[in-house]
Amino acid sequence: MNHSFSHFVKAIVDLPEAQEQKFNALLSIKSIEKGEDFISVGEHPKTIAFVKQGLFRYYYSNAEGEEFTKVFFPENSLLSSYSAIVENRPSYFSIQALEDSIVEVINYQEFLNLFTEYPGWNTFLLGMLQKGFIAKEERERQFLLFDAEKRYISFLERYPNLENRIKQHMIASYLRITPESLSRLRRKMNLLS
Repeated sequence: MNHSFSHFVKAIVDLPEAQEQKFNALLSIKSIEKGEDFISVGEHPKTIAFVKQGLFRYYYSNAEGEEFTKVFFPENSLLSSYSAIVENRPSYFSIQALEDSIVEVINYQEFLNLFTEYPGWNTFLLGMLQKGFIAKEERERQFLLFDAEKRYISFLERYPNLENRIKQHMIASYLRITPESLSRLRRKMNLLS
């Protein structure tokens, strides 16, 4: 499967060839090693990235060093600390590579310059913001209404084929349960299936 930022965009909005060429000219390829941050907490991010290969997580850390995984992003996903870019402030979370990864990176201000030339970019951005809002709303609903087992089932449905690519303590953190609780839950579900 061809994972490229321009293919990702064209799946959402019709992109004239001239705009695609200008967009591609703004992209750079970056390799990120497993364990390395694409964006670190406290950093003022200026870029967004498309995951060509690899896997990432967004996570928060408290003063005691405890980590809270917010979300996972496999191939064909966008990475950004969007609110930090828009508000020109430090990121509240880090984006960490969970595997050796390759991303296509674009400077957000340079990307915005394309918007004056072609209104389709607004459609693309609106689609991304809507998708992000829906995912955030669903995650909040699950924490308010779902027990741990339902949250785990939802994780498996949202991220098919990722469970073996992610360390169990990170999945537990995403579910807001202990690794021991996740182990018990997995054993219980294996007995039921």
